Amino acid sequence: MAALALLRRVERTLLVTIFLTMVGLFFFSVLAREFGGSFASRVAWIEEAVRLLNIFLVFLGLGLALERGLHVGIDTFRDRLPDRLRRPLLKVVDLCGVLFSAYLVWLGVGLVRFVLMTGQRSPTLELPMGWIYAAPVAGFALLGLRFALSLFGVIDRFQPAEPLVGEAQ
Repeated sequence: MAALALLRRVERTLLVTIFLTMVGLFFFSVLAREFGGSFASRVAWIEEAVRLLNIFLVFLGLGLALERGLHVGIDTFRDRLPDRLRRPLLKVVDLCGVLFSAYLVWLGVGLVRFVLMTGQRSPTLELPMGWIYAAPVAGFALLGLRFALSLFGVIDRFQPAEPLVGEAQ
């Protein structure tokens, strides 16, 4: 469980860092446009950077959101089932989640390779576009891990999550 706690901490730290970077960049971009004059044209790359960071923010948050029960689901039906039916159904849902996530990771790796081979680059940042397609690969790998942990009973993603440190109860 120490490895899972470390993973959670790394994910949260990375997500907060990405979000704060996005806020800082966008704030700087607004100031540059408002007061920078001709300097504003030199920071056109910020909008693309913020868009790309947003992609990573969304995909890297998939696993944590699933673990904390924050994904959309139809829980009214699930909660009304008797326990003898609910448990096997939840295991089937977790297994489908693992398989679907693994399939998307497999497709994503192929897409990353393909786009890297094309040599396509982002317009203003000049980043290889293949690395941008790595966001869904990482996100669905983290999502599949959480589905697998739930499938094998390591986590119970259907119970209310404990509040994070500093989170209001």
